[in-house]
Amino acid sequence: MSKEATKKEPMSVVKKMMIALAGGLVVGIGFLLIRQQLTSSGNEAAWNVINKILFQDITVEDGVGAVGIFYIVGQIFMRGLQLAIVPLVLVSLSLAMCSISNSTKLGRIAGRTLAGFFSFYVCGAFLGCVVAYAVKTLGFFNVTLPSEAVTEASTIDAFNPLAVIVNAVPSNITEAFSTNNSILAVVVVAIIIGLCMNKLGDKASPLKKVLESANEVIQMYLTFLINKVGPVAIFCLISRTFAIYGVEYLAPAAAYVVSAMLTLFLLVVILYPTGIYLATKMNPFKFLKKIAKVGVFGFSTNSSAACLPLNTRTCIDELGCSEEVTSFVLPTGMTINMNGTTVMHMFAVTFIATSAGIDVTPANLIVMAFLSICAAAGTPAIPIAGTTMIFTVLSGMGWTTEACLIGYALVVAINRPVEMALLPLNVIGDAATNVIVNAKEKELNKEIYNS
Repeated sequence: MSKEATKKEPMSVVKKMMIALAGGLVVGIGFLLIRQQLTSSGNEAAWNVINKILFQDITVEDGVGAVGIFYIVGQIFMRGLQLAIVPLVLVSLSLAMCSISNSTKLGRIAGRTLAGFFSFYVCGAFLGCVVAYAVKTLGFFNVTLPSEAVTEASTIDAFNPLAVIVNAVPSNITEAFSTNNSILAVVVVAIIIGLCMNKLGDKASPLKKVLESANEVIQMYLTFLINKVGPVAIFCLISRTFAIYGVEYLAPAAAYVVSAMLTLFLLVVILYPTGIYLATKMNPFKFLKKIAKVGVFGFSTNSSAACLPLNTRTCIDELGCSEEVTSFVLPTGMTINMNGTTVMHMFAVTFIATSAGIDVTPANLIVMAFLSICAAAGTPAIPIAGTTMIFTVLSGMGWTTEACLIGYALVVAINRPVEMALLPLNVIGDAATNVIVNAKEKELNKEIYNS
């Protein structure tokens, strides 16, 4: 038998990521139990040594003398991904707009994209409301709140979602490109460049060649980063997240965390496959199988922006979507499609209000859903944005009593697992909408999709 025939095929990146995820969960929970055992037996100093070697954030004051191996590996990977986000969006979307010669087609793609996102928003909010109300009715949200109120976590600057429209047009192009928090502005600039290149024709061919070469460089870099570094980084990120998590924060709101996470995962495997089948009549299980690694990646990194490169490659290479449509739909979805955030808001606000003694009615849930969709679609670029915007919904409902603020502070403290669980719903929703728009535009390669 020849060497070529006996040569073992390399493990796929999907299997590597799944192994890294499972290993990270086991190791992280193991260290969590070790931490609880050491601290409860008075050996907190031993845990501090382990924490400084493996998990400590070395950028804060407490981490001056720490090593933080897992933290360093995770942050290098995340920063490496973030490094490519602005150039990826700028280059790929500019080239896509340059190739769309028909302005009517561009308008049609934009309309279908927004309609797809809004439809999934409404369905997700409705199902989130139903499950949250059921859990509340069963009495699982009747908990005793801790007496301490974390006042810092209970405040947020006033924010009007309509400001997103103004901020989408940057006043300074270098300022827009200097941060990953202004992706919508980068999208607008990319569309302008692409349409102008389209109009100029051959005069813009030198710039087009530069952008095409840059696109090849970016793709090569991301392929290496995701395939080679990704699994190790995912293991470190997941392990660290669970290892440093405090059970003392999780226990009081376990019903909220468990019910929200289960609902988010169920929606991933029910809502989007159903939407794809109804809109395209394509096999939804093919979609789920191929897009699963993007969901795992989102759960691990807790960042929609970090998922954009992998999501783009998966949609084009494995789901048969066209590059020009994908380059428009996915960056747009990364900015405005926060379906998972809306579902989380339904659970979080219902839990906070119920624990504060407020009887949440179906009519309240409808108003909450509307406020949440507006808040999620216009979420400002701030840390843990989805969690922070819970306060916007609470304020809109007029639920800002001291008890509500204590409940909100508790949710902020324990919301990390839920934030991780909602990311797959967001990024897979982007991919599902992309497949639907491609199918409606007759741009979907069905052979690749069904392969």
